[in-house]
Amino acid sequence: MLFRQLFDAESSTYSYLLASRQGGEALLIDPVLGKTPLYLELLRELELQLVIAVDTHTHADHITALGDLRNATACTTMMGERTRAECVSARFRDGESLGFDGVKLRAIYTPGHTDESFSLVADDRVFTGDVLLIRGTGRTDFQNGDPRQSYDSIFNKLLRLPDETLVYPAHDYRGNTVSTIGEERRCNPRLQVQSADEYVLLMNGLRLPNPKLMEIAVPANLRCGRVA
Repeated sequence: MLFRQLFDAESSTYSYLLASRQGGEALLIDPVLGKTPLYLELLRELELQLVIAVDTHTHADHITALGDLRNATACTTMMGERTRAECVSARFRDGESLGFDGVKLRAIYTPGHTDESFSLVADDRVFTGDVLLIRGTGRTDFQNGDPRQSYDSIFNKLLRLPDETLVYPAHDYRGNTVSTIGEERRCNPRLQVQSADEYVLLMNGLRLPNPKLMEIAVPANLRCGRVA
């Protein structure tokens, strides 16, 4: 599989390009508006046709490139069925497969960071959005986030994947690029809790400031990246 991990330093966001082969069809996960020229250049260099651009959830810390990519490539823009972004071309459900040209991803509903968050699972890896991070977990204090739902999504869904499954999150703030399910089970400090109640207490005590672009990014992302 052709795979590229792309990074936006301003928002510490990872985007992921997948294709089965050079010259084939491609999918892009969690694209950032300011990186659209980079994505288009890479698609040209690899002779790829972008057919799907997907957001794992409505991001609060950057503006999505879904709309710009759809305008530039005629790709299908997708989010989970619970999104409030009416501008997307199609929505996927829990357990549904997103497949094309030798690439298949299975959508898993993993709420907690937001109430419409999904993770995407391939054969050997999972794209976790902001629900499970490397040595961390996504905050649960806005956009209908819920720490108890986060616990359920992580412990009863993601951590049931094989230990060797590669973990690719939508963000990292310390320079990590990839982990595994087994590694996070052992080493992630937020996962060393004994119960859902303990996890809820931990998350409710974080008291984090809002993302600096939240008031701009969320409304724009509900319009697929169009700033009013």
